Amino acid sequence: MRILITGGAGFIGSALVRHLIENTEHEVLNLDKLTYAGNLESLTSIASNSRYEFVQADIVDQAKVSAVLARFEPHAIMHLAAESHVDRSIDGPSDFIQTNIVGTYSLLEATRAYWSKLPAGEKEAFRFHHISTDEVYGDLHGVDDLFTETTPYAPSSPYSASKAASDHLVRAWQRTYGLPVLITNCSNNYGPFHFPEKLIPLVILNALKGKPLPVYGDGKQVRDWLFVEDHARALFKVVTEGKVGETYNIGGHNEQQNIDVVRSICALLDELAPQHPAGISQYAELITFVKDRPGHDLRYAIDASKIERELGWVPDETFQSGLRKTVQWYLDNQEWCRRVQDGSYQGERLGSTDPKDLIA
Repeated sequence: MRILITGGAGFIGSALVRHLIENTEHEVLNLDKLTYAGNLESLTSIASNSRYEFVQADIVDQAKVSAVLARFEPHAIMHLAAESHVDRSIDGPSDFIQTNIVGTYSLLEATRAYWSKLPAGEKEAFRFHHISTDEVYGDLHGVDDLFTETTPYAPSSPYSASKAASDHLVRAWQRTYGLPVLITNCSNNYGPFHFPEKLIPLVILNALKGKPLPVYGDGKQVRDWLFVEDHARALFKVVTEGKVGETYNIGGHNEQQNIDVVRSICALLDELAPQHPAGISQYAELITFVKDRPGHDLRYAIDASKIERELGWVPDETFQSGLRKTVQWYLDNQEWCRRVQDGSYQGERLGSTDPKDLIA
């Protein structure tokens, strides 16, 4: 297969690209705008592979996308390109509306024009896989409730509202035009190459520098954590074996309170990086509670039984095993971290570890 991936230089996208090149024989074209969160250094290990190609483009640019489709002739599109940081969406929602809604519309229209001209057999086999988030469902109030594929949408932030809108567009293009689509909604991802504004890498890197470890509110918000390499396997499973028109929730079966995540990271660092910064004997001494963010969802939890039942996917990693691998990766890849934090990975200073950048 030839698979076009949008947002393939991002955190989840780069994990998917690496998985496809390292573990399958498929060809991959990575189309990415390279915003601050896009990092080609996350793809160094496969960049020279003959089955991989990178094109810098904005999905809003329908003409450019159409030209790429006409040349590459993909059998499937996996759409991950999105603005995804909740705090950034609160501070400035415009980019989220433009990329997540207008960009998805432009991509759908370019795809529809390309797909409509395919020969009958290729048209039937083609897939448009839209990768979304569990945040479109809002939050859960009961301790036993789970998000299912039929949970009503109730987004809380500009980010989740823009992703909900993009989900609705994808479904409408299937219902109205017959475009063969698949949608997946995933829980919180973590793992290697995660941009350091997100909770787990932020805590790791702040701790190593002896900086405060910011935790929103009381830290009791609950998230279901999914190791990014497990997610990449699930996405490939869906695009190759999923049923057209279906939605699949992808979760890690790992519900954790944010404060427990931070404490677990501190305990692992005490073990793996025992040379503590000056003034502390344990990394947990750096935990700092900060003002909660507006509209902060209390609990997310995914019911991933459908993808297990119908496609046979289950995560390989527990939270404990995945977190240990993640912490060790950041310890072993300090140069990658430095280049992201000081902005040199794209030639300008963009790094920030201000507490407001915390996301969970």
